[in-house]
Amino acid sequence: MGKPQFGRLCLSVVSLLLINALTVNYSLPSQTVQVTVGSEADARSSGGRSGGGSFRSSPSSSSSSSNSSSSSSSRSSSSSYSSPGSRSYSRPSDSYYRDRPNGTVVAPAPGASSSATEDTTTAAEVFWIIGLIVIGGIGITVLAMLIMIWADTRSGKQSANDLDNTTFTVSKVQVALLAQAHAVQTELTQLTSEIDTSSHEGLYQLLQESVLILLRNSENWSHVLANSETVKSTEAAEALFNQLSITERSKFSVETLTNVSGKVRQRNFKPDPEEDPASYIVVTLLVGTDHDNGLFNDIRTEGMLKEALQKLAAISPEYLLVFELLWSPQAITDSLTYDELLTEYTEMLQI
Repeated sequence: MGKPQFGRLCLSVVSLLLINALTVNYSLPSQTVQVTVGSEADARSSGGRSGGGSFRSSPSSSSSSSNSSSSSSSRSSSSSYSSPGSRSYSRPSDSYYRDRPNGTVVAPAPGASSSATEDTTTAAEVFWIIGLIVIGGIGITVLAMLIMIWADTRSGKQSANDLDNTTFTVSKVQVALLAQAHAVQTELTQLTSEIDTSSHEGLYQLLQESVLILLRNSENWSHVLANSETVKSTEAAEALFNQLSITERSKFSVETLTNVSGKVRQRNFKPDPEEDPASYIVVTLLVGTDHDNGLFNDIRTEGMLKEALQKLAAISPEYLLVFELLWSPQAITDSLTYDELLTEYTEMLQI
């Protein structure tokens, strides 16, 4: 539809609304997408998991909508306010009074004519009606022009957002550390227990703190696996992210600690007394972002791993859509042996 036609349409709609005093209320239904997996595959080690987010909602749009709703409610409450104790008075009609030379006002004599006053009132009413019509016409024209400008701007923003949101990047960084880095398990457990994964701020903090924990224990890194893949639709991004998540979760015998979308759950775990001493800890970061290109290439060295982790920590908050942290073993009393590392994490490279 061209701009002239659109302008005429806006003008017609606004005119109809003003003339007939119609009020139209509408609301956009919100969608919440939640993926829940209740099954756990058999494996040998305990696991921890925390995260949240969605590829279908932007953090900035949700915050702006909440701000707009709160501001509209405040405007509504302020507009309906009336000062206590205020009174309204109505002035009697001029037809009941007449002026005297000395400035006093008395009631007209019985049978006195009031045609002059009626003529004056009628002329004033006509004057005000004509003025309101002129002002209303000007107001309608200005409002229609403002709607046209707003609609064009809105259309441009939506087109830009649609272009941005058609491409997503799903990244995975997996690091194996020597088991002597027990502080990693302790810090990740504490972080998962305390963080609010139901909010975007909490999710962003979880990403940054997880990366910092890994960087502070770089002397214990032993193996790495990383990739960053770009997809062209929301459905493809969700499918890829969920596939990576399920693959990693299937390597746990039980998820002893989870904090997903703000829901913290714990389960008891009894380690095998005949299990070999612990050798490794594996930490996995799954990140879904609003990037058009991959964040990094294959990682094969310690320097490349540091650069990739620093890049993840430097992601702008508005680009982070989904994040999930997984690590195994979660329980300090549990162990992940060298043979189990080779069996469960076959694609990891030694660094």
